[in-house]
Amino acid sequence: MKTLCFLAALAAASALATAAFAAAPVKTVESAKGKVLAGENGKTLYTFKNDKAGTSNCNGDCEKAWPPFMADGKAKAEGAYSIITRKDGMKQWAKDGMPLYFFVKDAKSGDVAGDGFKGLWNAARP
Repeated sequence: MKTLCFLAALAAASALATAAFAAAPVKTVESAKGKVLAGENGKTLYTFKNDKAGTSNCNGDCEKAWPPFMADGKAKAEGAYSIITRKDGMKQWAKDGMPLYFFVKDAKSGDVAGDGFKGLWNAARP
């Protein structure tokens, strides 16, 4: 009986660990402009109007100011969140096909300094 309980607990723990990698590590935070999507670090995520669904066009100097929201090797796409392959071969999270980025001028959770930047960047919304 103890073995059966142990196996059931082990299976439940395994399912929870797998679920942790099932979706993008994204959360919703409050900002001065309402609810926005953020990475696990609490910093706002953005989309770039020059991107196309499934394709990042922010490379080189652009990605220095707008670091891509990278996906690790254990990441799995789910629902609205997908993983795209950048030109350099690295993996990046996307929402509804649009690649997600951070902005270097956002210092803390809820900052939205990049929202509307040059008419090309928008805070990602839940």
